[in-house]
Amino acid sequence: MSVIEGLIRKETNNTLSFGDYTLDTKSKVSDFEFLGDLYKVKTFKEITKLEKNGLFVYESVPGTVVKNFKVDEKEVEFLVESFEDAQFTLELEPETEYEAYIDGISIGTVKTNLGGKLSISLSLDEGTEKSVKIVHLG
Repeated sequence: MSVIEGLIRKETNNTLSFGDYTLDTKSKVSDFEFLGDLYKVKTFKEITKLEKNGLFVYESVPGTVVKNFKVDEKEVEFLVESFEDAQFTLELEPETEYEAYIDGISIGTVKTNLGGKLSISLSLDEGTEKSVKIVHLG
């Protein structure tokens, strides 16, 4: 089982890791500075949520551990783990198509809704990470 000590941390490769699905009660860290932005993480067994400068970035149900979370104009990439199957939601560009990859294998094209939300369900087992990559098409 891997959890993020302190709930959120900056990695040496300029990515973020966050979350702790082993907690029974909601815990949070606010005003975590990373590359000039302020992040807030809320996490426990039932949910993990990440905000950047007060705006939604990531949410999972149930809670997850996310490692090496990286976002740029073209893609989102991270590793995720939970104690059971989980659904995560990302905030991306509204009404835009993306190619989704799980463990390096394309699961097809997905499109965000009017609000820019993209949700994907994953089959997860405790102690096993899956890699997720969402690539902007166009």
